[in-house]
Amino acid sequence: MSDKKEFRSEMLQIALPVTLQCLLSSSFSVVDQIMTGQLGSTSIAGIGLGGKFASIYSVVVAAVSSVAGIMIAQYIGKKDARGTGRSLWVNFGAAIALALIFTLLSIFLPMKILGLYTKDMATVSVGADYLKIYALSFLPVAVTSILSAYLRCVQAAKIPLYAGICAGAVNTGLNYVLIFGKAGFPPMGVKGAAWASVIAQLLGCIATIVLFLLLYGKRGWKIPFVIAMDKNALGQYMSILMPLLVCEFFWSFGENVYASVYGHVGTKAFAAMTLTNPLQALLIGALSGVSQAAGVMIGKRLGAGETKKAYQDSKRLMYVGFICSVVLSVCVVVFRNEYVQIFNVEDDVRQMTGQILMVYALAAPIKVQNMILGGGILRSGGRTSYTMAVDLIGTWIFGVPLGLFAAFVCHLPIAAVYFMLSLEEGIRLIISWVIFRKRKWMVTFED
Repeated sequence: MSDKKEFRSEMLQIALPVTLQCLLSSSFSVVDQIMTGQLGSTSIAGIGLGGKFASIYSVVVAAVSSVAGIMIAQYIGKKDARGTGRSLWVNFGAAIALALIFTLLSIFLPMKILGLYTKDMATVSVGADYLKIYALSFLPVAVTSILSAYLRCVQAAKIPLYAGICAGAVNTGLNYVLIFGKAGFPPMGVKGAAWASVIAQLLGCIATIVLFLLLYGKRGWKIPFVIAMDKNALGQYMSILMPLLVCEFFWSFGENVYASVYGHVGTKAFAAMTLTNPLQALLIGALSGVSQAAGVMIGKRLGAGETKKAYQDSKRLMYVGFICSVVLSVCVVVFRNEYVQIFNVEDDVRQMTGQILMVYALAAPIKVQNMILGGGILRSGGRTSYTMAVDLIGTWIFGVPLGLFAAFVCHLPIAAVYFMLSLEEGIRLIISWVIFRKRKWMVTFED
C-alpha cells in the first residue's frame, strides 16, 4: 500500500466514525434547540447560561480524555501494554473525580454560579433549574469519554459512534415527550430538556461499556490494571495533564467571560448567540474527526520513532481540514436565513443570529486549523505546555480584553463584539504554526 493510500485509510478509520458521531450529536442538538426555541427567548438564554458552566466541565474532562488518548496512542506505537493500561486507568480515575466535583457544585450552588454571568434573575433562575438536573449527566460523560479515547486509539471508533446514535435518538425523543408533555407526561419545559439529556447520556454510557466489554473479549485485548507510578512516570503524566487542565480551564473560563459579555449586552443578544451554537457545533463536529485522527495518528508515529512521517502527515491533515472548512463556511452563509426562520423568537433576535453566523463563517476555517493543529497535532507529542501558552495568550491577552473593550467601551452590537473576540483565533494560529515548524513538540514518551 502506498504512503498516501495508507494515510487516507487510517485517517478515515478514525475520522469518519468520529465525524459521524459528532454530526449526529450536533444534528440532535439542532432538533433540541428547535424544540426549546419554542419556549421563548428567556428559556433559550437560560439553557444557554446553564450550558456555559457545564461547558467548563466538558472541556476539563475532555482534557483528561485528550491526555489519555495522547498517552495510549504513543504506548500502542511502542507496543507497551503496561504503559497503555496505566494510561487508561489513571485517567479514568481523574475523570471520575472531576465529574463528582462539578456535579456537587452544580447541584448546591447553581444560583450563585450563574449569577456571575448576568443580572437578569429570570434567566438565572431558568438556568439554575436546568443545571441542577443536567449535572447528573457528568459522571456518565466521564466514563464514556475515557473509554472512547481508548477505542479510537485501537481503531474501534465505531463503538462510540453506535453509542452516540443510541444516546442522540433517545435525547431527541425524550425532549419532545418531556418538554411539551406528550405520551401522558406533563409539559416540563426546560427541566424536561435537562432530564432528556441526563437519561440519554446514561444510556449512551451503558451502551459504550457493554460494547467495549464485548469487543474486549472478541479481540483478546490485554489492558493491565496499573495505577502505580514511579517518580519518572508521575512527573511525565503531570507534565502532560497539568498544562492541559490549566489550558482548558482558563480557555473555558474565558469562554464564560465571553458569555458574561453577551449577557450584559442583553438577553436577546445572549439568545441570538445561543441559537448559533447548534450550527457552530455542526461545522466543528463535521471536522472534529480530523482533529481526533491527528492526535492518534501522529501520536502513534512519534511513539514508533517515525518523526519524518509524523510531520508529513500533519501537513496533510491540516490541508484536509482547511479545504473542508471553507466549503462548510460557504454553506453557512448560503443557508443562514433559512436556519434563523425555524425559531419562535422575535425578528430582531433572528436578525442578530444571522449577523453572528456571517462572522462565524469567516472565522471557521481558522478555528478548524487551530482545532487540528493545537488540539490534535501539537498535543500528540505530550508537550502540552506549548498549547497551554498558545491558548492563554489568545484568550486572556487578546480575546477577553478585546471583548470587554468592544462591549463596555465601544458599546458595539453583538455581531461586532463577536467579531472582535474572534480575532484571537488568528493570533493562536500564527503562534501554533511557528511552534509546529520548529518541530520541538515531536517527542517520544519514556516508560
